[in-house]
Amino acid sequence: MSQAFRIVIPMAGLGSRMRPHTWVRPKPLLPLAGKTVLDHALDQFSSLPDLDQAEYVFIISPNQGDLIQRHMREKHPDKRVHFVLQEEMRGQSDALWLAREYLDGPMLMAFSDTLLETDLTFLSEESADVVAWVKPVEDPRRFGVIEINQQGWATRLIEKPTDLANNLVLVGFYYFRDGKSLVKAIETQMERGKSLKGEYFLADAINIMIETGSKIRKQQVDIWLDAGIPEAILETNRYLWDHQRCGSETPLPWEGVTFIPPVYVAPDVNLESSVIGPHVSIARGCSLSRAVVRNSILDEGSNIQDMIIEDSLVGRNVTLHGKPEHLNIGDNSQVKH
Repeated sequence: MSQAFRIVIPMAGLGSRMRPHTWVRPKPLLPLAGKTVLDHALDQFSSLPDLDQAEYVFIISPNQGDLIQRHMREKHPDKRVHFVLQEEMRGQSDALWLAREYLDGPMLMAFSDTLLETDLTFLSEESADVVAWVKPVEDPRRFGVIEINQQGWATRLIEKPTDLANNLVLVGFYYFRDGKSLVKAIETQMERGKSLKGEYFLADAINIMIETGSKIRKQQVDIWLDAGIPEAILETNRYLWDHQRCGSETPLPWEGVTFIPPVYVAPDVNLESSVIGPHVSIARGCSLSRAVVRNSILDEGSNIQDMIIEDSLVGRNVTLHGKPEHLNIGDNSQVKH
């Protein structure tokens, strides 16, 4: 019997690009298309061979990691998850090195704020040491890219290239045939002090693997979604709804309320004289009266009256009364006109 896959997801970052929503909870638990970002991240592994045998390794922060653990116990009790604390933000390679006791045998590594649509069934017969998922983009200069030789093998990974010649951008999703080889490369990286501004980057560890003879190839992906910044999370929300990757179907008819699909409304929401949709998620405990909401995500316990909300992220327990707005407003806030 083949060894079970390890699915490794570093998620100890501060989520600073999603402020103010991440002051009191980790970015993977932000709402997205009727579920959480983390739930959608886990969905991308659905085609992995022998998924029911897989073990998950979550690298979490000490201040908000307990919320991740509670979510997994409540929503995914069937999954076997190991939790590793990263108390100091020293980069991707450091996070994986901290989890080294679990990195044995075949593993996948993905970041919690990027979502792919990819078929993983081929991994049961994959012969390469590493597979790096890539996507062509017009301007690769703010990303990392992979350089491929004529035989189809990677010769190096390059962070933030200075030209447009190579547009195969690394999307932050990797397969390693043996996690121990990655750990060994990371240890070499640390011995060499190969870091930038105090952080150890995974690309440098993979370059060391190439240097020591590992065979690394690319795997192209067509759909690469971002859940790391407010503008992108709304775009991703729209895509997930339009492609039926959501947490629920359109709610049943509601007196005095018009739904324009796709829409997700939690069971205990109170709605009155409102128009909801399209591309709207409303979490439990919300109350809307005389409201129009389009292309927006409303988190738990928010109260909205006499407003038009469009292209907005609204946190938990927010009170909004007044005029039309485009909002990115955090938890426990009040706006009244």
